[in-house]
Amino acid sequence: MSFNRVLVLGLGKVGSLVATLLKESDFEVTGVDATPRKDLPFKTLGMDLRDSAAFTNLLTNFDAVVSCLPFHLNIPLAQAAHAAGLHYFDLTEDVPTTNAILDLSKTAKGLMAPQCGLAPGFIGIVGSHLAREFDDLRSIELKVGALPKHPRGSLGYAFNWSPEGVINEYINDCEVIRMGRRQLIPALEGYEIITINGVQLEAATTSGGLGTMCETFEGRVQELHYKTMRYLGHFERMKFLLEELHLRDDRDLVGKILKNALPAVDEDYVFVHGAVEGWKKGSLARSEFVRAYPQMEVAGQSWRAISWTTAASICAVIEMVRSGALPQQGFLKQEDISLDDFLATKNGSLYLKGEQR
Repeated sequence: MSFNRVLVLGLGKVGSLVATLLKESDFEVTGVDATPRKDLPFKTLGMDLRDSAAFTNLLTNFDAVVSCLPFHLNIPLAQAAHAAGLHYFDLTEDVPTTNAILDLSKTAKGLMAPQCGLAPGFIGIVGSHLAREFDDLRSIELKVGALPKHPRGSLGYAFNWSPEGVINEYINDCEVIRMGRRQLIPALEGYEIITINGVQLEAATTSGGLGTMCETFEGRVQELHYKTMRYLGHFERMKFLLEELHLRDDRDLVGKILKNALPAVDEDYVFVHGAVEGWKKGSLARSEFVRAYPQMEVAGQSWRAISWTTAASICAVIEMVRSGALPQQGFLKQEDISLDDFLATKNGSLYLKGEQR
């Protein structure tokens, strides 16, 4: 399948950078948003993506669809890409959305690749890379935190990412492996404190960050979990809002409250922590991947850490599909991607340039 003409849907902070990076990687890019954009270095169209007929007609001119839209819009887009025989990529953390795309992939003519962001996405690539070093596995512990550089207030947070996605992660059950078996546990459990680069953070389970890893590693590891990292005190206050005030029953309301209280900031960090324990040649060992990524200049502009790490991840995967380094059909699991090959791409190499030690 020829692969060069890419349609990027959603031109917010992440989507506009995804499209820009793909253009700089020699893809032919068209962006779609509610209204056309005049400030971007590629062609843009204005379209109501709820108009399925207009969107379906548009797809005849492209080889791949990249969704940078909220998770609840992804299933109809994936269905349209599947019907047109195109490659499909997205950033979703939503488990039901991924399951629907997995079903589509069984009859797909192109590659169906959801979960290509940071978590799920890059963190799964890291965890699988570490796991390959071991003869037998005991545990895989994966954590990511996207946080303001200068926190304020008792929540110590800023909504540099989708409020809908964050609330979704805080409320939905989390798939883990415990005692070698896949299980569902509540979000915001498994509390622990860790330190990265001298910064003390707390971590708790959140939904969706593992992608398909539980399916992949069931029977191969005793413990596998994903946790989100925040500044100290955040999760106690979130539990008060969601559980004691029963705001988990009104996701729209809690999203509006938090977005109003915690607006986006320009300076942020993305913290990544992967740790695997197991046996190498009969000896118990532990391997870790720990990084702090700050905001960085990318494509001639300063970008928040959460924006460029997310955009670089999905663009690196798209590069690898075009080069033939990844499958051209079916369903792509992030844990099947080689970390070394990922970092060797033009966009994946941004993770090497941006890291703080």
